[in-house]
Amino acid sequence: MSPIRPSRPLPLPDPHRRAPGRGTIAQPAPRHDRLTHEWAADGWELPEDTRSIRREVSIERPRSAISWNRSPDLGFDRALNPYRGCEHGCIYCYARPSHAYLGLSPGLDFETRLLARPDAPAVLARDLGRRGYRVAPLALGSNTDPWQPIEAQHGITRAVLTVLRDWHHPVTITTRGTLIERDIDLLAEMAATGLAEVGISITTLDAALARRMEPRAPAPARRLQTIAALRKAGIPVRLMLAPVIPGLTDHEIERVMQAAREAGAQAAWWSLLRLPLEVAPLFQDWLAQHLPERAERVMRAVRATRGGAANDAHYGTRFRGRGAEAALIAQRVALARRRLGFVDRLPALDCTAFRPPPGYLRDTPALPGATSARAARAKRPDDRQLTLF
Repeated sequence: MSPIRPSRPLPLPDPHRRAPGRGTIAQPAPRHDRLTHEWAADGWELPEDTRSIRREVSIERPRSAISWNRSPDLGFDRALNPYRGCEHGCIYCYARPSHAYLGLSPGLDFETRLLARPDAPAVLARDLGRRGYRVAPLALGSNTDPWQPIEAQHGITRAVLTVLRDWHHPVTITTRGTLIERDIDLLAEMAATGLAEVGISITTLDAALARRMEPRAPAPARRLQTIAALRKAGIPVRLMLAPVIPGLTDHEIERVMQAAREAGAQAAWWSLLRLPLEVAPLFQDWLAQHLPERAERVMRAVRATRGGAANDAHYGTRFRGRGAEAALIAQRVALARRRLGFVDRLPALDCTAFRPPPGYLRDTPALPGATSARAARAKRPDDRQLTLF
């Protein structure tokens, strides 16, 4: 791929300086860079208004639309992400470190220097048409949100859903973006034949806290309305109570679960706060800026669920933590789930209806310049076709 240059020269913030609508303005250097950058005062005054920070969208040409994993912690082995980076700007987002692989900062760059993958729907169709492909539910939104604000302009996620519908391919969705309501027509059609389920992520019902912690994500009350709209259309919905933040949002567990159940959510899943790699210092910096009086207490509670560390990346414990505090949270979720009448799991998605759309082999191009699935397989992209610009 063509290189993406390091983060643009923004100063490291002082503890009291904030950017409206951004989770952070810190710019930690990408950990894979051979060169590092250090900012020093040169005597010039810096403008206090940071609202000039705008998003930049680059285009990525993927060789494959599907990402594969073998994690025992995940309930899926394949996923698709239409975008890299996420404009929602959630300060705790575990996906932030992935931006370092692009030579970009997991801080402000993750929120403002985004990559869109407009070829993903066509490449997905090609991938599904490969000889030997075996169908299983595809996770949409496993890393960054497929219905983040730029989807309104690019429409990649809707195009991906259209491909999955045409192939009768099952999909599991995770999002906190209310823009998903735009695609209820597709999702309702797929859900009617057992091909789709949606997870709506809610961290807190405190609108003021959510605005600071998830600055460009829809308000919690608005997400509850999305749950209701999806259920009204007959789409299975799961509450994604994630992340539970010890010392900050854990007191809301039962309230969030009850509100989601009243809105129509049928099942509930939860995970504990994860602070991998660069996320830990970014989250601690955010606490120092927004909640200085509670910062130490929150981090102490986090460490109590992570064996004394800020993060635990081991399989089996990274989502649920360990120790007495983590066990208590798990027990509270289980009791609330039973009391509120959540089902243990949503109905299994149908993997038996998978088939190419009518006419696919004859006249449906899977890649630009290809006229059939066979031609698409013969014209597999090489590294020169994976470009960023």
